[in-house]
Amino acid sequence: MTESGNTLRVFYDGACPSCRRDRRQYERLAGRAADQVEWVDITGRDEELKARGIDPDMALKELHVEDQNGHIHSELDAYILLMSRVPLLKPLAWIISLPVIRPLLSRLYHRMVTNRLERTGRMP
Repeated sequence: MTESGNTLRVFYDGACPSCRRDRRQYERLAGRAADQVEWVDITGRDEELKARGIDPDMALKELHVEDQNGHIHSELDAYILLMSRVPLLKPLAWIISLPVIRPLLSRLYHRMVTNRLERTGRMP
């Protein structure tokens, strides 16, 4: 993990323009909280991902976040963890976690990611 005991490590697709844009937007909204997030571009890091128990193909399809205890959270759990750190995004994290919203948003999320990967010829 990183030097700060409260830091999250976010494994994201740095080869994806919209993923990089989302990162920049998060950093703007997070303000000081952004200092407690380490962004790791998964491009070319298959062995490091595997060593952390993350399937490299799944890392392309779902966001993965390692918490301060070394636990890996993926998909919407990763977004909820990341967003709950930012006061402005905390209500959205709560809404995403609602039992009625979560499954619908999960399907939409996977459809969007699959479309992006197919469109760019990167579907594993």
